[in-house]
Amino acid sequence: MALPDVLTSGLRVVIVGTAPAAPARGHYYAGRGNLFWQLLHEAGLTAELLTPEQDRLVVRYGLGLTDLHKSVEVLGRERTVHWHIREFTAKLRRYRPQAVAFVSATAAGAYARGAGLRGLRPGPWGSTPWPVAGLPGFVLPGPSGANNGMPLPLRIALWRDLADFLDTHGPPPPTVRPAPSGPRLRWCGRLPPWCDQPRLPSPLV
Repeated sequence: MALPDVLTSGLRVVIVGTAPAAPARGHYYAGRGNLFWQLLHEAGLTAELLTPEQDRLVVRYGLGLTDLHKSVEVLGRERTVHWHIREFTAKLRRYRPQAVAFVSATAAGAYARGAGLRGLRPGPWGSTPWPVAGLPGFVLPGPSGANNGMPLPLRIALWRDLADFLDTHGPPPPTVRPAPSGPRLRWCGRLPPWCDQPRLPSPLV
């Protein structure tokens, strides 16, 4: 089961995984023990600690979500993973974020191989030595429980490096106030900027 992309134009960064660990839950990074949402918040990329059920709210902070792996072919006991590099590249060219961040070296390596960049390996963490569809790239340590051997403070520090990286590749993030109650934030005009004013009706033409 593939999750729908959380993408729009004008994003600071598109965060790219391999495939959802718990797709049946219908949300990104919803697997047990996955620290994605905590790391995102601790790195200063979101002003509030979001839950997997709030994954579509990341666009408020100029963030997008997608995966490289959108389908699996099953023949008997054999499972073949299909990396959708061409489709992924087309998405980036369509939405033109300021940067791309892979949530693991596995995801970055899959992209590099699919894009014919076998001679240039990322990492392990930080900016990639090659562009991602012409955009600056960054590799993060994985947030899943499988990566718990890395101390949490170190993972947080490496995710904060992404925030610093983004500051050097575009304007600062939008200012968004956590809104546990009251009217929901809405887009105002084109993206960006973000604001919490009601959208005005479009004039008749």
